[in-house]
Amino acid sequence: MQKIIGRGAEAILIHKDGSLIKRRIRKGYRIKFLDEKLRKFRTRSEAKLISKASSEIAVPKIFKVDDKNYEIKMDFIDGKILSMNLDKLPLQKSLKICEKIGKNMARIHDLDLIHGDLTTSNMILNKEEIFFIDFGLGFHSKRIEDKAVDLHLLKQALESKHFKNFKEYFNAVLKGYEFSSNMKKVLEQFKKVESRGRYRGKH
Repeated sequence: MQKIIGRGAEAILIHKDGSLIKRRIRKGYRIKFLDEKLRKFRTRSEAKLISKASSEIAVPKIFKVDDKNYEIKMDFIDGKILSMNLDKLPLQKSLKICEKIGKNMARIHDLDLIHGDLTTSNMILNKEEIFFIDFGLGFHSKRIEDKAVDLHLLKQALESKHFKNFKEYFNAVLKGYEFSSNMKKVLEQFKKVESRGRYRGKH
């Protein structure tokens, strides 16, 4: 028994026998050879990122990487998608969750992993654990700039999805991010990224 539970620009998500299969789909506008090469690369790359992240944070366990079908078979995390549930929780609990998010970010950044799409839609709350999912836009980088941009993208996501409490949420994220060994450098660069964004907004 299998069921499509998600469909994005890059992939479809299939729930089958307690597992989740992420299958990268063909793009008709790309040359076939390049499309296959790109899908294979992104499938392998995402699987490696998730495997590396698993040493520090909660992520789905990978069972199999299928190059030929551009699929990653992983554990299905049965929990609540954070984007739809964070604002429903008591504020103190939401703030604790946001602090954990910051700590998780610090941990993967210290592994030189950039998620690339950190939104509460890509986080699942399972009991007391916060699972980061969908590393499809992720990459390896030692650059402080990339880590600062990752943080900036999360702030923007919180502001757009959780506007009512986003300042408190993001302050809690920063509190958790103090766990990072590069915290000072990343936050200095984050302020520069923020100011660039404001400058662009005026034009």
